[in-house]
Amino acid sequence: MLNITLKDGAVLKVEEGKTALDVARMLSEGLARVALAAEIDGEAKDLSTKLIKDCSLNILTFDSDKGKKALRHTASHVLAQAVKRLYPNVRLAIGPAIENGFYYDFDAETAFSPEDLEAIEAEMKKIVKENLTLERFELSREEALGRMKDEPYKVELIRDLPVDATISFYRQGDFVDLCAGPHIPETGKIKALKLTSVTGAYWRGDSKNKMLQRIYGTAFLKNAELEAHLAAIEEAKRRDHRKLGRELDLFGLMDEGPGFPFFFPKGMVIRNELEAYWREIHKKWGYEEIRTPMILSEELWHRSGHWDHYQENMYFTKIDEGDYAVKPMNCPGGMLVYKRRMYSYKDLPLRMAELGLVHRHELSGALHGLMRVRCFTQDDAHIFMTPEQVSSEINGVIELIDSIYQVFGFKYHVELSTCPKDFIGTEEIRETSENMLKQVLEDRGMEYVVNPGDGAFYGPKIDFHLEDSIGRTWQCGTIQLDYQMPERFELTYTGADGEKHRPVMIHRVAFGSIERFIGILTEHFAGAFPVWISPVQAKILPITDRNGAYAREICDKLKEQGIRVEIDDRNEKIGYKIREAQLEKIPYMLVLGDKEEEGRKLAVRNRKDGKTQEMSPDAFLALLKAEIAEKAL
Repeated sequence: MLNITLKDGAVLKVEEGKTALDVARMLSEGLARVALAAEIDGEAKDLSTKLIKDCSLNILTFDSDKGKKALRHTASHVLAQAVKRLYPNVRLAIGPAIENGFYYDFDAETAFSPEDLEAIEAEMKKIVKENLTLERFELSREEALGRMKDEPYKVELIRDLPVDATISFYRQGDFVDLCAGPHIPETGKIKALKLTSVTGAYWRGDSKNKMLQRIYGTAFLKNAELEAHLAAIEEAKRRDHRKLGRELDLFGLMDEGPGFPFFFPKGMVIRNELEAYWREIHKKWGYEEIRTPMILSEELWHRSGHWDHYQENMYFTKIDEGDYAVKPMNCPGGMLVYKRRMYSYKDLPLRMAELGLVHRHELSGALHGLMRVRCFTQDDAHIFMTPEQVSSEINGVIELIDSIYQVFGFKYHVELSTCPKDFIGTEEIRETSENMLKQVLEDRGMEYVVNPGDGAFYGPKIDFHLEDSIGRTWQCGTIQLDYQMPERFELTYTGADGEKHRPVMIHRVAFGSIERFIGILTEHFAGAFPVWISPVQAKILPITDRNGAYAREICDKLKEQGIRVEIDDRNEKIGYKIREAQLEKIPYMLVLGDKEEEGRKLAVRNRKDGKTQEMSPDAFLALLKAEIAEKAL
């Protein structure tokens, strides 16, 4: 008998050779009905996997990420099977599960149309109804190549596998695909599916390769879940920052500068307010602001290690016959600022902050509005400290970042990203730095997820993932602990013993990048920004031309107090003016007619609830100033 340790720690005696599904049935017939896959010793497997040794076992349902992935991975195979049934000459590439769905890449002679997607989706639903069993089998390399001889992309994948690799396939009815799995037991478990879009994608993500057609879709256990997901997609489209950026005249991207964003006057208001707030809070937390050059010598990037680890994402130029690079990071410049003079241990920690414009070469297919651009302003800071100060400084950065996110009403979760394989330090330093970050998080009682190998090449990091108003997450803040850069740049400080010592360094951002953060805020607030960062805080709407003088008087009064205000004095009906101001997401609309002018009052219409309240100009000004000072949401 085998000892099978369950998720709750209980140990179950199971006969050798029983499958994971057999164990699910032993636990509960209800669990067996909703089971999709199994996690055996931490690795996702098919439910048909036989248990041959003592192990831990977790039955995966759709409530788990791995359960969702198994279902959606199977849906991608159903998509491929449907396409091959309808278009036999199409060649298959790859089809993984992704967050919230799946895709499959196809090499087809003609582009798939919306009508094609409808036909493919209908065929997929037929395959689901057929309730085909998914059967895993393995072949030798020669057998696998023979089996896939008519699928050139599969042949390439097989040839690239290690010589001793297990080559597995999955069969469902008349369809067979190269795949490592796992999959759900049968297609009938996919109760709700939808194909959402088709786009171009280079084979293996390389622009030198052929452009394939990528069909995206999603799948759920219940139609209600699918409908809720599709509604969320529509809401996301309504909030799309690219759309709102155009409609509200905030920012845009033009063909003359792909990936290089333009900010228009109203967008610059938001940007300047964010940067002013950034400077205010960093001054409060003991940071000094610096600025470093955008172009620095190529030698510097060799010294920092970026040449070996980031060269393909950099831009280069020649100046006076010398080789230079446009900076993709601010940190090497920060090193030079530190190195310009000698510091004592009494000067540390030294906190230097920079709103630094960086440039990174991104593939055109990866560009996405302000979320993925080729130039952006990082709200960087570099903290230099003694080894004894590391813990307190990390805690301080966490508190600073937390205070910033609270201002915008963001919830967040954190991930501990450990060092990657190309980490440039010693094993001792890797272990020390990872344990230091882990200890700080645990001492603070912060829940976190470990993200293996996703740290920087010079050190591990804590990543902050914001949750917006419709539940999406965005990676923004980062705290990177670095023992390597000070070593490479030979940074020192004089200790209490009079000897030279090596400082430790923290790299950190809070917004992440100003541009991306503005994109996130635009979608989070659906363009209806809080008053303090709203490009126009109040719009005055005179009912008739004879109210124009009073409108200008109120406008001047508000402007003198630093309020961003406009007058809509067009010869239009007041209802039209109000609707226009609502579309512009103006926080307050001040309707002025004969009654308001005679009483020296304002009819103040609030964007939030559409209600109108009569107020004196001074009372309205006090209300507005209080909201701005409090940075009220």
